[in-house]
Amino acid sequence: MLLSLVVHTYSLRYWFPATVMLGTAPAYLLSWGLWRLLSTVLPSRVYHKLDDKLYCVYQSMVLFFFENYTGVEIVIYGDIPKNKENVVYLSNHQCTADWIIADMLAIRQDALGHVRYVLKDGLKWLPLYGWYFSQHGGVYVKRSAKFDEKAMKKKLRTQTESGAPMYLVIFPEGTRYNPELKNVIIDSQAFAIKEGLAVLKHTLTPRMKASHVAIESMKDDLDAVYDVTVAYEGTLDPAGQRRPAPSMPEFLCKECPRVHIHFERVDMKEIPPEPVFFRRWLHERFEIKDRLLTSFYESDDADKKSKFPGEGRSSPLSITKTFPSMMIMGGLTLPLLLTESGRKLYVRTWVYGTLLGWLWMNISP
Repeated sequence: MLLSLVVHTYSLRYWFPATVMLGTAPAYLLSWGLWRLLSTVLPSRVYHKLDDKLYCVYQSMVLFFFENYTGVEIVIYGDIPKNKENVVYLSNHQCTADWIIADMLAIRQDALGHVRYVLKDGLKWLPLYGWYFSQHGGVYVKRSAKFDEKAMKKKLRTQTESGAPMYLVIFPEGTRYNPELKNVIIDSQAFAIKEGLAVLKHTLTPRMKASHVAIESMKDDLDAVYDVTVAYEGTLDPAGQRRPAPSMPEFLCKECPRVHIHFERVDMKEIPPEPVFFRRWLHERFEIKDRLLTSFYESDDADKKSKFPGEGRSSPLSITKTFPSMMIMGGLTLPLLLTESGRKLYVRTWVYGTLLGWLWMNISP
């Protein structure tokens, strides 16, 4: 009986926020769809301005759960610029929660609405979300030989030429680093050896195509590249071995007490445009990440373990930046659920919105 109660309580930690975040998606899409329709006669810059504000509202609600609800402590090493900038955000990739870390930094610059992602192609089939991420400026890419460089350039140039601010999130490793997937790590290290690059221990070997295309396509509009390294506290087992980083459900179940974020702003003039030199530059950035993560996980000094070198500052997020958005999304959703006609519209939005999104992604990915 007691065990059942504990399990039930634990599951509610995840299901409550997940239900709210997913449950408000139809109301969000209907609001965005109305604005998209009205904005067809307006300049693209005007459309993007309100689209970013709508996206900021939804993502602020998401951060209410991932920061305020979980009570996680965010520790930042380095100085985040106070002003908004057009940037490419490059980070190591360990788990699904990594996407939220980008939001956590962006909201601290009041740039949350400008966040757009480079995503692997399969995610475009997510119901409602897959299509909308593309409409918001996200780019879906395939790996290796199937990578469509022209399509990515076209999408990014269309965004920048229309005046859309850019906070483009890229994970150059292409897939998540999981210490339990030894074959993936071995293959990645073998690739590095083949290419004459340093072997990395706590990240995978970065692939350069998406990062290079993004930076070169938007170089006249970008202010900087943000080089971000993330480590999740609580990912060392009793034997001192690294464990997988928390998934989104685990994060919402409050299994991560603290997130450490190392931030470095790289000026555009420091980034070489030639592909061969860019590859070397990108790998060197990941060598720095690897050293930071090695110190975090393997330092012999107990006082330095589970920390990055240097001074880290706790950065709490005020609930006033997130809770109002939850109230707004709740206010948009509840009227749909309280009437029969509203519930029909709600269900039809999930069904037909998903089908239309899939059709759109087939025609214009």
